[in-house]
Amino acid sequence: MNYILSVDQSTSGTKAIIFDENVRFVARSNAPHRQIYAQAGWVEHDPEEIYSNVLKVIREVIDLSGVDKNTISCISVTNQRETVLVWNKLTGKPVCNAVVWQCLRGEKKCNELKNRGLEKTIRQKTGLIIDPYFSASGLHWILNSSQEIKDKAQKGELVAGTIDSWLIWNLTGGKVHATDYTNACRTMLLNIHTLSWDKEICSLFDVPVEILPGLKHSDEVFGYTTANGFFEKEIPVTGVMGDSHAALFGQRCYHQGLSKVTYGTGSSVMMNIGAKPYEAPEGLVTSVGYSIKDKTDFVFEGNIHSTGGTIKWMVESLRLIKNSGESEDLAQSVPSTDGVYFVPAFAGLGAPYWDNTVKANISGIHGGTTKAHIVRAGLESIAYQVKDLLDLMTEKAGIQLTGIRVDGGPTRNRFLMQFQADMLNAPLTISNIEEASALGAALAGGLGIGLWKNTEKLEDLFTENTRVTPVMDTGQTEFLYEGWKNAVSMLRGTRNERQK
Repeated sequence: MNYILSVDQSTSGTKAIIFDENVRFVARSNAPHRQIYAQAGWVEHDPEEIYSNVLKVIREVIDLSGVDKNTISCISVTNQRETVLVWNKLTGKPVCNAVVWQCLRGEKKCNELKNRGLEKTIRQKTGLIIDPYFSASGLHWILNSSQEIKDKAQKGELVAGTIDSWLIWNLTGGKVHATDYTNACRTMLLNIHTLSWDKEICSLFDVPVEILPGLKHSDEVFGYTTANGFFEKEIPVTGVMGDSHAALFGQRCYHQGLSKVTYGTGSSVMMNIGAKPYEAPEGLVTSVGYSIKDKTDFVFEGNIHSTGGTIKWMVESLRLIKNSGESEDLAQSVPSTDGVYFVPAFAGLGAPYWDNTVKANISGIHGGTTKAHIVRAGLESIAYQVKDLLDLMTEKAGIQLTGIRVDGGPTRNRFLMQFQADMLNAPLTISNIEEASALGAALAGGLGIGLWKNTEKLEDLFTENTRVTPVMDTGQTEFLYEGWKNAVSMLRGTRNERQK
């Protein structure tokens, strides 16, 4: 039996998951890492803590599984996207903490480029809009944070990359500095038409092209590792993908019109648009969906800043519930939110609004409002934000929605999944393997070592799913969604009035 070990390095923690050659889940281990808030609007991660956790969960998952470590055929990597860091290529030490995708410190640089009228150029080349969500402005901030760092970068002493690059560098003992196209396309530095680093855009962000990683397809062998001596012999590192792309791949969205929603701290909504990188409707972006040696498909994508993060906030900050599982029962204890709407703009609003200046807001509160209404409104906000994006993709992009496949921890919440199906007025297919991102990386890794020949073979692999169909009257759906749109408009309109 061949086994694949997937490392899933996410925003909140690191997991190691083992799958067998029939893509059956075997075991999982996980370790959280710190969220560092240096000042308002800034979010950082400690890269060395993350790599230490990678080694920890690799060891733990082998022990938990009972699998002989010599039967691990490869290590695959899926990771939080856009989070970026810079490290010294001689010492291997980061010059500072990683700038996380949620961080707003690149906003000043983004605004400067917008004021110079460069939005169209950057969108045409990269498929993205100018926003600190993407890696380039965070990388610009790091490289310009001190004269010493700037000088070392110009001298070629530093290298930069997203989290996958950092992990590959360490796993291979500093021998390989590389990334895949799915991670690269989210930096705002990759030309998605040529699939190469764009020198003009790199210069706009003061990023020397030489410090960026080499580019590879996800199913290429990136290098070899013993995981710091844990494995007795070197095994290949292959199957590298950004987490949302890996979920798309794991959900087998290999044909135009298939869509997936990954519910994590934030959420990624993707629709496969085929082999050409068409320009996305306003509010959405175009990304590489996945790129393997014999096929590259593109997607329209929208990213929501806070979905699972909203539930976490209700648990940890408001303490309305003890854990995320309680949210389902509490939401179902009331027939509706009774007019309460929760707009979770903790880091501004992502797609399709891309408004970093608004703050989170709960509206419609009255004397009869209880914590159950607020918790229900928090869950409903997740479904409304997903509807915002899929409506835009189908109505304005002219591509027919042929299926919705969903994954992630919040899919365990039956109330949320039913409300989501109702809001979309379409059935959902829920992967019973929660770890869709880890599975997608494992499938790409299996291609990389020749376990499977092509994506057609992957479609034949059995994965059990659950189907949820809509039950709500469409008139009620429209009424509730109109309330959501009004809540968002009120929040943004009130902000605009204050600025005047």
